[in-house]
Amino acid sequence: MNFKTTHIPYRATGVFTPLVNDYIESKGTAQSFVNYTPNIEGVEKAIAQRKKYPTNRKVLVQVLQKQYDQLAAQTKSNHSIVYDAVNANVKLLEQENTFVVTTAHQPNLFTGPLYFFYKIIQAIQLASDYKKQFPEYNFVPVYYMGSEDADLDEVGSFNLGGVTQQWKTKQTGAIGRMKVDDALLQLLQNIEGYWAVKPAGKQALEILKQAYQKGNTIIEATLYLVHAYFGKYGLVVVQPDDVNLKSLFTKIMEQELTTQFSHQTIQPTLTKLKAEYHVQSEGRSINLFYLKEGIRARIDKQGDQFTIVDTNITFTQDQILEELKQYPERFSPNVILRGLYQETILPGIVFVGGGGELAYWMELKNVFEAAAVHYPVLLLRNSFLFIKEKQSSQWDLLGFEMTDLFKPILDLEVEYVKKQANQNLDLTTHIASLNKLYGTIQEDVIKIDASLGDHALNLSIQAQKKLALLEKKMIRAEKRKQHTSISRIHNIKGELFPTNNLQERVENFAEWVGEYGWDWVNVIMENSSKTKANFSIINIEKSAL
Repeated sequence: MNFKTTHIPYRATGVFTPLVNDYIESKGTAQSFVNYTPNIEGVEKAIAQRKKYPTNRKVLVQVLQKQYDQLAAQTKSNHSIVYDAVNANVKLLEQENTFVVTTAHQPNLFTGPLYFFYKIIQAIQLASDYKKQFPEYNFVPVYYMGSEDADLDEVGSFNLGGVTQQWKTKQTGAIGRMKVDDALLQLLQNIEGYWAVKPAGKQALEILKQAYQKGNTIIEATLYLVHAYFGKYGLVVVQPDDVNLKSLFTKIMEQELTTQFSHQTIQPTLTKLKAEYHVQSEGRSINLFYLKEGIRARIDKQGDQFTIVDTNITFTQDQILEELKQYPERFSPNVILRGLYQETILPGIVFVGGGGELAYWMELKNVFEAAAVHYPVLLLRNSFLFIKEKQSSQWDLLGFEMTDLFKPILDLEVEYVKKQANQNLDLTTHIASLNKLYGTIQEDVIKIDASLGDHALNLSIQAQKKLALLEKKMIRAEKRKQHTSISRIHNIKGELFPTNNLQERVENFAEWVGEYGWDWVNVIMENSSKTKANFSIINIEKSAL
C-alpha cells in the first residue's frame, strides 16, 4: 500500500479536551495528576518504581497458560491459531525483569470502532521499542479485555457502511458472559454480505466466523479473534473475569466494601480537577458491581445492609465479605477501581488509552497510593484519519490543506468562496474605515454638545452591524454561485467525519480490511507513533487500490 502521512498536533484538531492537550504538552497543572511524564524518561522512572511493587506472576502465568491451552484445544484443526510468540511472552512474565505495556477495551462486537485496532497496535509497537531502549528488560504487549466492564447498551452495536447494526438479544448481565445466538449470527451474515463485494479481507472474515460460533461466550469469541489477528506479534490477551485473578484483588475489594476508601480518596483530586478541567467520572460510594447469571448490578449500602441495585439481593457486612471470600468472581470493579485491578494482576509500566480513559485515570493517583498499587505511565493512544485518493484529489482542487479537514464546515465555506470570488467579499477594511470616520464625528459633536457623543457612538455601532450583515449576504450570494464546490466540501467532511464524529470512533475495520486487506494494518503499524503524540492523516494513493 502506498500512502502519504501528515501529522498535526492534537490540539489543532479541536476535538480533544483541554486536560488531555495540556497533559501531552506538559502545560498547566495536568502533570500534577500523574506520577510520570509521558515520554521515555517517564518510562525509565516507572521501571525503577515498578520493581518495588510485587506481582503474583505465578498465578498470572498459570491463568494465561490455561487460557491458551483451552484456546488451542478448541481450535486444534487450525494450527495457525497457536503462536510461539505469545507462548514465549507468557513464559517471560514469570521473570521479575519482565513488564507489560497494557491497553484495555471492552469486547465490542466484531471489534467495534477502528480505534480498537489502533490501541492494540500501539501497545505492540511500544513493547518492541522499549526492548531496544532497555535491552536488560523484557516488555510484553497486553490487551486487557474489559469483559465485565459493560452491558449490551454500551457495546452491543457497531457501524458498517454508515448503518448501525444492533444485537437484539434477550440476554442480560455483563457483555463478556453473554453467548453467541441466532440474532448475533444474523449480524455476522450482514458483515459477510458487505465483504462479499470487497476486493480483500477474506481471511479476516473467516477469523470472525470461526470466533463467533453459536454458544461461544463473547469472551471466547473476542479472545479468539484478537489472538488470531495479533498473536503473531506476541500480543497477550488478559481476560480478567477469572476466579483466580479476582482472588488476587480480594483484599482491595474488601477494603472498598468495609471503608469505601476509593470514594473518600478521590474527592480532593476531583476538587482540584474541577477548578480547571472537566471531571470524567465521580464514581460512587462503593465502586463495585455484583455479577451473577444475567446480573450486572451496582452494590450499594443502606445503613448496615448491602443491597444489589434493581434486585432483591441483600447482605449484611459479614455475609458480603463471606460471599467475596467464597466467590470473588461475583465481584467486579467499576471505572474507578478497574485500573487498580489491572495493575494489581499485571506488572505494568505503561497504559495506552484514549482521551476519555486518560481523563479518568488522572483522577486516580491517590486511589492507587491508598491501595499500595503502582500507578503507570499514561500514554494517549494514536489517532488516524484515512483519506482515499479521490477524496484527497477533490480536497486539493478545492484549495485546502490536509490540516484544514478539522475546520468547521461554515469556516471552510467562507474561506472557499472568498478565494474564488472575483470581488472582495471581506468588508473588514470598510468597517474599520467607518469606525474611524464615526470616531472623528463623535469628537466633533462632543465639542458642540457632550450628550450627543453617545448618539454618535450608537450610529457607529448600527452602521457596523449593517455592513457585517451585508457581508454575510454577499457571502451567501457567492455560495449560491459556488454550490457544486460547497456541496463537495460537505460530502468530503461527511465521509471523513461520519455523524460529525471522528472516523476512528464510528467506522468498523471491515470497511478498510475489506478494501485493502491486511496491508491496512501494516500501514497503521508503520505509522504508529512511539514517542511524539500527533494526529496522523493518512492519504492512500491510487496505486494502492
